[in-house]
Amino acid sequence: MRKRVRVLTLTVALAFQVACPTAHAAEAAPTPVRLGWSVMPGELAPVIFTKPELAHHMDKSYAFQAVRIANSPQMITALAAGEIDIAALAFSSFPLAVQNAGMTDLRVIADESQDGVPGYYTDEFKVRNDSGITTVEDLKQKVLASTGFGAASDIALRAMLVKHKLDPTKDVTIVQIAYPNMKAVLNERKAELVAAIPPYAFDTELKSFSHTLFTGREAMGQTQKIFWVARSGYLDKNRAALVDFMEDFMRAQRWFMSEANRAEALKIVSAFTKQPPEFYAGYVWGKLDYYRDPRGLPNLDALQHSIDVQVELGILKAKLDVKALSDLSIVTEAAARLDKG
Repeated sequence: MRKRVRVLTLTVALAFQVACPTAHAAEAAPTPVRLGWSVMPGELAPVIFTKPELAHHMDKSYAFQAVRIANSPQMITALAAGEIDIAALAFSSFPLAVQNAGMTDLRVIADESQDGVPGYYTDEFKVRNDSGITTVEDLKQKVLASTGFGAASDIALRAMLVKHKLDPTKDVTIVQIAYPNMKAVLNERKAELVAAIPPYAFDTELKSFSHTLFTGREAMGQTQKIFWVARSGYLDKNRAALVDFMEDFMRAQRWFMSEANRAEALKIVSAFTKQPPEFYAGYVWGKLDYYRDPRGLPNLDALQHSIDVQVELGILKAKLDVKALSDLSIVTEAAARLDKG
């Protein structure tokens, strides 16, 4: 009799699972989404879900975690080690992850920010007003400051020099300086040219004694500055949950970037960074900031061009086919959901 009861119980349970296939799925743990980030407020990851009512699917189909990682080399290491699921990389670091770290299964999946889009910010390369430097050719035999070999601004600087028939390895001296120290280096004449990005480019003292000699757009055209990547196996296994995540992320991002929510959004960022809201009010998420695609789509043509330039400069040994290393189906589906309301 007990055996018959067990058989009957098992039969009923199996029948319930067949009739209600979502019952078992609902009990499954949410898919982990660990997103690496480096800079605030350039990347909204650590505060994106401060307003949980915007995250309709969080802790249901996915579980989100923002992971602070200081720089691109560490980001690549964390991704390779499986410590994060999605990384924010630059056009300068993505090829290194694929070619040097051997992650040929990496896929570009979404936009973070773009430089040089008409009407939006583009990186600046500044010289002193009293330097006597009026053309790129005047930089010959001068000391120039970048943030390090192979960094995005360094690539733009070298590309501009080559355009003007200057050899970056022979005709100038390029020194490595962190962005926060660029103003002092230029002011103290330790370099004749420095790279400037937000918010440092808007420093009133820097603007008082310097001017922009050329921009990132003039050097490289439009660039896909920062974008998200993930490994193809992770994308294939968790596609449905990732569409839910991307939908929630873009919904929240649109809230942050809406002018109607600007005051509250700046307070949220201010509370996280410990900087006053006024520190960001003049530029962040506006025309003085980098462009961010509202549908999350990266500019693959711009990314391809940036990688080709690195090959021409000898920074990379081989080209990459960006479109073959991209999967925009997740962000496209998520954006379509949002557009439908």
